[in-house]
Amino acid sequence: MKTFYCCLSLLLIYGICHDSLAKEPPTEEELELKQHPRLVSSRDFAALDEELETRFWHDKAQSILADKLSHHKALNENRAKNIILFLGDGMSVHTIAATRAHLGDSNKQVYFEKFPYVGLSKTYAIDERTPDSASTATAYLSGVKGNYGTIGVNAEVPRRDCLAATNTSTHTQSIAQWAQEAGKWAGLVTTARVTHASPAGVYAHTAERDWEDDQTIEKHGCSAELNTDIARQLVEGSVGKDLRVILGGGRAKFRDQTKHDEEGILGERSDGRDLIEDWKNEKTERGQRGEYVWSLKGLSQLDLSKTDYLLGLFDASHCPYHGDRQRSHLEYAEPSLSDMTEAALKVLSRSEEGYFLFVESGRIDMAHHATLAHKALEDTQEFANAIELARDLTNEEDTLIVVTSDHSHTMSINGYPYRRQNIYETAPNLADDELPFTILSYANGPGFKQTYNEQIGRLDLSHVNTENVDFEFQATVPLSSETHGGEDVAVFASGPKEHLFSGNYEQSTIPALMAHAANIGPFAEDKLKN
Repeated sequence: MKTFYCCLSLLLIYGICHDSLAKEPPTEEELELKQHPRLVSSRDFAALDEELETRFWHDKAQSILADKLSHHKALNENRAKNIILFLGDGMSVHTIAATRAHLGDSNKQVYFEKFPYVGLSKTYAIDERTPDSASTATAYLSGVKGNYGTIGVNAEVPRRDCLAATNTSTHTQSIAQWAQEAGKWAGLVTTARVTHASPAGVYAHTAERDWEDDQTIEKHGCSAELNTDIARQLVEGSVGKDLRVILGGGRAKFRDQTKHDEEGILGERSDGRDLIEDWKNEKTERGQRGEYVWSLKGLSQLDLSKTDYLLGLFDASHCPYHGDRQRSHLEYAEPSLSDMTEAALKVLSRSEEGYFLFVESGRIDMAHHATLAHKALEDTQEFANAIELARDLTNEEDTLIVVTSDHSHTMSINGYPYRRQNIYETAPNLADDELPFTILSYANGPGFKQTYNEQIGRLDLSHVNTENVDFEFQATVPLSSETHGGEDVAVFASGPKEHLFSGNYEQSTIPALMAHAANIGPFAEDKLKN
C-alpha cells in the first residue's frame, strides 16, 4: 500500500510539473492586457466637453501655477496669533482621495486640499513601525516620539509600566501648555471621548492610553493612587484644568459606576467621584463662569460671549458617526463636529492674546477599523466642513490652520472603476475567478467575511448591496479589527508661516513649526539654535 501511494504522489507531482512546463509564458501583449485591461466604456459615463480639449488642461495648469507664484512672491511671514490643529484620525491619503469620489467625482477637492502648502509626515513610533493614536499624539502635539500606547511621555516609559510615568522628568510638554504659558487660551474638540488617545495628548501623561478612569488602572494591576487616570488629569492637571473649551464624548469616564448620567447610563469610575461636579466647583472657587452641557440644546442655549470655561460631554462614550447622527435624527440631540468647532471658536476668540485649538474627527479611524468605508468617508466630509467653517470664521493673516492625520489605514482604491462610478460599488472588471470585488477594500479586518467562506470559497457579491452604509468592505486577511497602516500622512497648512509645512519630515516636527509660527514655547524666535 505504501508503494502505491508513493507512486501516486510521484505521478501527481509529475503531472503538475509537466503542466507547468508545458504552459507557455504569456506574451508581452497578453501581459500588457492583464496589467492594463481594456474595459468596455460605461454607458453612465459622459466626458465633460471642456475636458476633451487641450486648452482646458493648459488653462487649469496656468491658474494653478499663477496661484502658486503669487503665494511664493508674498510669503505669509506674519506671526500667528491663533493656531488651530485639525486632526483626521486615521485619515490616510487614500481616504482623502476616496472622499473626492464620495463627493461625486475624482476632480473634486476636499476643502483642505485647497490649502497652499502640503507636506508629508513620518508617523512611526519609537518601538513600532506602524503607530497608534497615542504615540502619534505625543509626536504632533509635544514634538517628542514615544512608545506605542503611551501618551505625553518620552520613550523612557514602556507601555503599561506601573511606575515609569510617575517620574515627571519623562513628561513632555504639549503645544497647549506652551500656548497657556504665553498667555493664550487653549481648548479641544473631538468626536471621540475627550479622554481618548488623541485629545489626551493635549493635557495628559500616562504609560497606558487605556487608563482613562481609575478602575482600568487597577484592573491592569497598577496603582490608581500613583498613576493619575486621564479623566482626572483633564480636571485636575495643570494643563487640563486651564483648558477653556472641552467638547466631545466620554461622560462615563467622569462618574462613578453607581451613578447614572443625564441619559440614564452608569459611569465607569470606582472611586465614588463625580469629576464633572469637581470641574464645576473648581471654576466657581476661582470666580470663573464654567458651563457644563450634555446636549445640543444645552449648548445652543449658552451665552458663549459670557462663558469663561466650557465643558460639553455629549455622549457616555464616543459621539455617533456623522452619517448615523443624521440617519437616526440625533442632529437634534447631539452637536456635529462643525457645531462644536463653532462653539469653541466663539469662546476662544475672546482671548486678546490668541489661542490654540485642537479639533479631532475621531471616528474616521473607528469606521476604518470596522471596514465601514462609507461611514469613514462621511466623517471625512464633515471634517472638511468643520475646517471650512473655521477658515471662514478666522483670518489667514493671523490664524494658522494645520490639517493632518495621526496615521493611515489599510484601505485602498483598486480595480479599474469608471471615472464617476459610485465608489461603494464593485469594480467593473471581474477577478480571475469571474467574481466581482469591491472598489474599496482593506488589507485585513472584519470585512473578510464579505470575501471568503470556508464552505463555498470566495463570495459572490453580485446581489449584495455594497452601498449600504453598514456594509463591511472586503478584506484580504481575517481580523476582528482592521489595523493601521505605516505609511506617511499628509499635512496641509494655511495662514502665517504656512510655507514651513512643505516637504517630508518627522511627525514630531509639526508642533515645532506651529510654535515657531506663533513665537511660543521652545521653538520661539529667541530660542532657536544658530
